Amino acid sequence: MPELATAPDPAEEAAGDSRKVPAAVYAVSAVSALGGLLFGYDTGIISGALLHLRDDLDLTSRQQEIVVSVILLGAMVGALLAGRLAVRHGRRKVVIGVAVVFAAGAAAAAAAPGTGSLIAARFVLGLAVGGASNMVPVYIAEVAPARIRGRLMVLFQLMVACGQLIAYVCGWALSDTGGWRLMFGLAVLPAVVLGVGMLFMPESPRWLVERGLREEAAAVLSRLRPPGTDVGREIDEITEVATATPAGGWRDLRQRWLRPALLIAVGIAAFSQLTGINAVVYYAPTILVDAGFGDSVALLTGIGIGVMLVIAGVVGAIAVDRVGRRRVMLWFLPGSGLAMAVMALAFLGPGGSAAQRWTVITALFAYILFNGIGIQAVVWLIGPEILPLSVRGPATSLATVTLWGVDLLIAVTALTAIEAIGRSGTFFVYALMNVACIVFVAAKVPETKGRSLESIERALKRGGSFRKSLELS
Repeated sequence: MPELATAPDPAEEAAGDSRKVPAAVYAVSAVSALGGLLFGYDTGIISGALLHLRDDLDLTSRQQEIVVSVILLGAMVGALLAGRLAVRHGRRKVVIGVAVVFAAGAAAAAAAPGTGSLIAARFVLGLAVGGASNMVPVYIAEVAPARIRGRLMVLFQLMVACGQLIAYVCGWALSDTGGWRLMFGLAVLPAVVLGVGMLFMPESPRWLVERGLREEAAAVLSRLRPPGTDVGREIDEITEVATATPAGGWRDLRQRWLRPALLIAVGIAAFSQLTGINAVVYYAPTILVDAGFGDSVALLTGIGIGVMLVIAGVVGAIAVDRVGRRRVMLWFLPGSGLAMAVMALAFLGPGGSAAQRWTVITALFAYILFNGIGIQAVVWLIGPEILPLSVRGPATSLATVTLWGVDLLIAVTALTAIEAIGRSGTFFVYALMNVACIVFVAAKVPETKGRSLESIERALKRGGSFRKSLELS
């Protein structure tokens, strides 16, 4: 079905040409997106470390799943806390707190004397991961001009991919030494950079307006918009929306007019994990070793996965603003599902052959590329864009908790599912989830490319079909 053209938004026109965007906008986005690098590193490093951990600590499959997944349990708690704290203390202070927790968790994991203490440290890291995944995209969304908001928010996902690539490289480089403690401890350095850098960053202008601090918000926008931009007009638009719908809490999420946006944010969050990405990121080396690929091949394949994630992040960052969020998902998710199905079929054949190994690795790389562009580049963008300002804190927390909850489900069942229904059966289930995601996007998700956050909220309030209302406005 062809997309309807979107009319230019007044706020977008006021923002000026993207080529004239002040360097301060990119600096704010880059520093805050370091939270994504830490997120990616701390979730990705376990794949290489696990090959040593399971031998050093004599872990069973269930214990391996617990060590991997406890960070996701912490992420659910961290996402809930971050949303609540951001309403009271602001986005910037929460990101600074996240950096402190990242550093503490990484140091504790590196020094863990046994399984119990490692699990506790991974939980603390999860608090930081959940806080970063919740608050960094919101912070970037609220400071970025509408015209380049997509690529700046996808910078977060790109940094997640870079963090995962660095984790895979470290896992490979330190594999001969068994240095899993150093693998965990290296995360302290970017955590310190994030915390110090955020001390010099401004607060979200939208949060400032919500608190009645119009002059402070105008000063921030003056630094973040091209010379000559009518900052007062943007402040007035933010004030109008904020006044019409005062800040609300969890109870306000039950309002009927919010349901379409909540369904989309929660649905995309769930499908980003149900389509199988983190089952591959967490367990690919383990799955490949158990399938007879050998440790070195498995770890090098992990580096290839990291490279594909970075490429997907770069392509996604460009595509979401040029092509559009909805089109990106509809164009690339079919390739993701097909690649996963090919991988499942490859594991049906006789093991050990060169043809099987090349098919599995090629399909694996193709899956990471298509899924990374098709939904991972959008998942941290779509929620903060479509969720109204008045409930953006709790609503984003709900979407983030959903993401981490489903991710936790995948993490604690992936190896068990492989033991129960085999690699092929497990990967076929993930392939079907890709198909279900395509149907969901086609039916429910509107195009938000180039729209100001306030115009998206007005379309939501008009009622009826949110997708058609926004595309026709």
